[in-house]
Amino acid sequence: MGMSETTAPTQAGDRPELKRVMGPGLLLLFVVGDILGTGVYALTGKVAGEVGGAVWLPFLCAFIVALLTATSYLELVTKYPRAGGAAVYTHKAFGIHFLTFLLTFAVMCSGLTSASSASKAFSTNFAAAVGIDKDRGSVLMIVALAFMALIALVNLRGVGESVKANVVLTLIELTGLLIVIAIGVWAIAGGDGDTSRLTEFKTPNGDSPFGAVTAATALAFFAMVGFEDSVNMAEETKDPVRIFPKIMLIGLSITGVIYVLVAISAITLVSPEELNEGNAPLLKVISAGAPGFPLELFAWITMFAVANSALINMLMASRLLYGMSHEKVLPGPLGRVLRKRRTPWVAILFTTLLAFFLIGYADLTALGGTTAFLLLCVFAIVNVAVLVLRRDKVEHKHFHAPTLLPVLGVVLCVYLASPLSGRATQDYKIAGWLMLVGIGLWALTWLLNKYVFKRHADFDPSHLDPSGPVN
Repeated sequence: MGMSETTAPTQAGDRPELKRVMGPGLLLLFVVGDILGTGVYALTGKVAGEVGGAVWLPFLCAFIVALLTATSYLELVTKYPRAGGAAVYTHKAFGIHFLTFLLTFAVMCSGLTSASSASKAFSTNFAAAVGIDKDRGSVLMIVALAFMALIALVNLRGVGESVKANVVLTLIELTGLLIVIAIGVWAIAGGDGDTSRLTEFKTPNGDSPFGAVTAATALAFFAMVGFEDSVNMAEETKDPVRIFPKIMLIGLSITGVIYVLVAISAITLVSPEELNEGNAPLLKVISAGAPGFPLELFAWITMFAVANSALINMLMASRLLYGMSHEKVLPGPLGRVLRKRRTPWVAILFTTLLAFFLIGYADLTALGGTTAFLLLCVFAIVNVAVLVLRRDKVEHKHFHAPTLLPVLGVVLCVYLASPLSGRATQDYKIAGWLMLVGIGLWALTWLLNKYVFKRHADFDPSHLDPSGPVN
């Protein structure tokens, strides 16, 4: 792997350059903050339910797969250092508008499933914080729906994301996970934890340990997504060609280590069966390892973490619909904005209704699994795109991933997205219905443009900002 000592090329004269304000420190916080979130806070128990005591292993495997794909993103972002992400890379590699649309819509759908899972995790932790009986499913459902409605209202009002806010929320998320790790270390040092569970495998339905690990990895991968969002900050990063490779790899490594340590702490203090119950597994870890620790405080920390994930993902989803409508790839009304607030109100309402459906229809495991499935498909295409674009030479030097890494990335992403990994059929059903909605919207737009407005849509994905889901 190599990278240049030169800076990124300047923007073309007809494209205004964004202000470069992010140095290595802020970029690192962005990467770490983007990855941390709902995945580890809510799905650690579900992963334990798939694999048993060796819950740390799927997180390690998910980290390896993410690392392989990250090298492809690094080659592409240093080769084409501008915002746009997977949609731009795919369109540049294959030049097929419909494929680019499907990929972009898949990223948007992954944001909806991620935000919906965050809403469910929020409701469970809200119940713990205010003393609501967690077994009252109807109450939790109302809280989850009300939270999503609140997110929509905030989105309609307009949210100015700032670097300072990202730093604060990242530190809150990180603090919660460090508390879990510290309690686990203290308990193990005091002889209270059961470390023998770390090598125990649960093999449901007669599966082999390998099958159990791959099925759990397919779900745990949800916790590692988010690193791909940082490539959209390329035009706002100082010298992206030089600092992106180091910072993204460091950020991924930090989160990978934290996730493995959290998994080890969790399983040594709580059995896999108990950890798998409910949507707030880390609260059980705190309660078992430090009975005197105020659970309400940790519940509020978790709520901040998942609320941030939900807000960012719903912002991203509505922006993508608005952008695709602006490019005449989706019906025009989705591009309408409020006169004073200048927020895309139709797109916000549409994505919120889809999120309501997902919250009511799917459980947390299915939502996390669907998010991972959609992004694994996107990552597989990106890994192919980096190989295809090797024929496109650029004048400046850039990061170059060894060819074996994107090849392995394609194979592993396709495998984890396939039924061979033990992935639940519900993941495919949810993803299929969402993509049918997208194809229907695309077809409706095509018909309107051809037969009503007498013009064809010309999709230019470079105008979109396909940020992925935040955990």
